[in-house]
Amino acid sequence: MMTRIAKDRPVITVVSVFTVEPKNQQRLLNILIKATNVVIRHMPGYVSANFHQSLDGRNVVNYAQWRSQEDIEAMMRDATVQEFMQEVNKLATVASQLYRVAYTDEVFQRPPTAARPLPQVGSA
Repeated sequence: MMTRIAKDRPVITVVSVFTVEPKNQQRLLNILIKATNVVIRHMPGYVSANFHQSLDGRNVVNYAQWRSQEDIEAMMRDATVQEFMQEVNKLATVASQLYRVAYTDEVFQRPPTAARPLPQVGSA
């Protein structure tokens, strides 16, 4: 199942921001991807994980979806996940927060007549 951001979707979103030295950004990302592939994606309630690298090299953001807060809490108690997090904590600080989708908008959700081309720079 791919990530779909929608208000009517029954998921809990976890947004985690990892702050890291630029020289360690790729190493951190590799650990997070390995943890996801080895253990997290196989856990009950897992829906998706999406990692983003900041262009300045100082952050990695994970936008993850889970079926419930209880599933997230169970994942965080898992011994293998805790081992991976020990590696992560050597490289980065992390701030995580749980969310529900409140609103989404994208050009593909609008009727075709509402999508107008952007004006050219210098035109009225």
